[in-house]
Amino acid sequence: MQAVPILDDRYPQGGHAFVAARVFRVPSQVPGSTHNLKYSLAYVVDGVCVLRFDNEAGKGDHFHRGEAEARYVFTSLEQLLADFWAAVDEWRA
Repeated sequence: MQAVPILDDRYPQGGHAFVAARVFRVPSQVPGSTHNLKYSLAYVVDGVCVLRFDNEAGKGDHFHRGEAEARYVFTSLEQLLADFWAAVDEWRA
C-alpha cells in the first residue's frame, strides 16, 4: 500500500497568511508515532511558518510555535485538526 492522501489543501487566512494542511495514510507507523498517519499542518504569515504540527520521522508527533518545539499527544485525526485550528485562532488573537 502506498501513501493515500486524506487532506491536501491550502486555506487563505486574509491577504498575508494561509494554512497548508497535508495528511496521508501511510502503510506503517511513522517512526516515533503510534499511528499510520503522516501529517504537516502549517500556519504561514508573511512567508514565515509561525505554527506547525507534524510528525517528522524519528521525532514523532510534535508542534512548533515560532522557534519553540513541544511534544504533541496524538489521539485522533479529528482532535489533531481541532487542536491545530484552535492554535491558529490563539496565534491570531
